[in-house]
Amino acid sequence: MACPSVGFGLKMGQMSPGPKALKARRWAMVVDMNKCRDDCADDCLTACHKIHNVPYILKAEHEVKWLFLEPYENAFPERSHRFLSKRVREKEFFLMCNHCDDPPCVRVCPTQATFKREKDGIVMIDYHRCIGCRFCMAACPYGSRSFNFRDPRPFIKKINPEYPTRRRGVVEKCNFCQELLEVGRMPACVEACKEGVLTFGDLEDPTSAVRKLLSEKPHIRRKPDLGTGPSVFYIT
Repeated sequence: MACPSVGFGLKMGQMSPGPKALKARRWAMVVDMNKCRDDCADDCLTACHKIHNVPYILKAEHEVKWLFLEPYENAFPERSHRFLSKRVREKEFFLMCNHCDDPPCVRVCPTQATFKREKDGIVMIDYHRCIGCRFCMAACPYGSRSFNFRDPRPFIKKINPEYPTRRRGVVEKCNFCQELLEVGRMPACVEACKEGVLTFGDLEDPTSAVRKLLSEKPHIRRKPDLGTGPSVFYIT
């Protein structure tokens, strides 16, 4: 495993925050798909995957992804119909872990490797406790988790020593860049986005940027009828 940065010796997601740490009662993301251009979407994905040592594996069944793109009918199957506008139907939507309010992945994990942080609602994975049973993948209704069928390290072009690499046989996913929040930075995808597509903030703060957007713009969430309470919202 690559040499972790200070704090990663503790349980993942429980590192001591620095004096500039960003805090929230419940972190959330708003994705404005009206601003998302097809030719710039890769900027966000590349930034996330680079900083988190996500391997680039061409074989589809072995692919590991934290952020990914899917057409509307895959992202919102319950809302898809033949009268959708061409703009929406042909748009690829920016997807990630939804950091649910009631995450089914946490309930099924037999080792508590998947857990929800009490302080801000981020759903984390402790790679050291993951036994690779993949119960969490079966429970997640959003397809937001990846399994390392192969040792990921040979498929990382340049390892970032500030974030631990994983090993074969563990699950991984988006973590809302908790390691950046702890040092006062926004998630890598938000920092990389040039079009203002991604807005990140405290869902419980009525003055936050995400709450302002949600109060002004019509929005949807993925599979809301399941009752998981996703923390990622989409303006379409």
